[in-house]
Amino acid sequence: MIIDLPTTTTSQVNSKLVHLREQGGATAIGRVLTLVIVTDDNERTEEAIDAANHASREHPCRVIVVARGAKKAAPRLDAQIRVGGDAGASEVVVLRLYGPLANEGASCVVPLLLPDAPVVAWWPFEAPPVPAKDPIGMLATRRITDSAAARNPTKALEARAKSYVDGDTDLAWTRLTLWRAVLASALDLPPYERVTAAMVSGEGDSPSADLLAAWLAARMRVPVQRLKARYGEGIVNVELDRRSGPIVLHRPDGTVGELTQPGQPTRRVALQRRPVRDCLAEELRRLDADEIYEEALKALGKVERRARATSATKSTTTKAAAASKSAASKSAASKPAASKSSKSSSKAAANSSAPDSPSKSSSNSSSPNSSSKSSSPNSSAKSSAKAEAKS
Repeated sequence: MIIDLPTTTTSQVNSKLVHLREQGGATAIGRVLTLVIVTDDNERTEEAIDAANHASREHPCRVIVVARGAKKAAPRLDAQIRVGGDAGASEVVVLRLYGPLANEGASCVVPLLLPDAPVVAWWPFEAPPVPAKDPIGMLATRRITDSAAARNPTKALEARAKSYVDGDTDLAWTRLTLWRAVLASALDLPPYERVTAAMVSGEGDSPSADLLAAWLAARMRVPVQRLKARYGEGIVNVELDRRSGPIVLHRPDGTVGELTQPGQPTRRVALQRRPVRDCLAEELRRLDADEIYEEALKALGKVERRARATSATKSTTTKAAAASKSAASKSAASKPAASKSSKSSSKAAANSSAPDSPSKSSSNSSSPNSSSKSSSPNSSAKSSAKAEAKS
């Protein structure tokens, strides 16, 4: 159900919310937080509302959308209330501010906040230079931005690093959850060797690729290079160098990644690009400070950036695959070598027993001589007997 309240006030909007709740027979609100969305009034506003509705199914909340309209228009507040199927598991209040009211979003939000509930502010597109000092950001315990949706993502990420305060986070960091999990699990497999260097390839203006490289530099304390990929979207390739061979995580199509490392078979992992609604739902699960994100922001200056296209991505993947195949072939070759050694030992045993056969043949050959020798006394006795008979 959608209820329009043109040219209204915040008190009238609040009274309408109470009336709708009483009319529906609800005795309790059942909301866990207030999500305030700050954006300009344009066609992309509905994208943010749809993402918030999806996230509200996991986190029931009151969604207040501050849509700033034309600042040169007459001061006016147009409100819209969405409940039921049009609001997911939440209640959505859209405030369209025109004229001087466009800069007074915080004053319009305060009367509509849920009592004794945390406040989360989200800038889905352009964010203020210092979110913690923004009037709406000062009301919130958690401030969510999205550097990837800014006009200049690289400069937006640099601004987030300079203005970080406990409670700040960015959806470009949330998109790295799957990448961080796969890389950490790859290091849990043998051989347990230290990483000596790392390389991250991706789009030139991808803040997620920059944060991933900074995270590797902060956690592993090794030199990290950030390269511009020749193809693909977002993060394309990650390489961790070790003594036995590199660990390569390659995602050319933005959906499925290929993990290659020495001594292990090549594996395919799901690394699809996460939609905004999933990232928002993940960030609403925690309301405390993200220390790992803070360390990654501080390590952005340690990353070595190179404007060289990653033409060696496939070669590194093939090298890692060749290393794994060579390790597998070595282990497979040990079995034929053992069988060959057993065959050679049996042949040696046969050769060592070969001299016995000539001795047997010699004994067999010498037996006639011995028989001839033994037969000579018999012949002499017979001849002497014949001589005596003649006589």
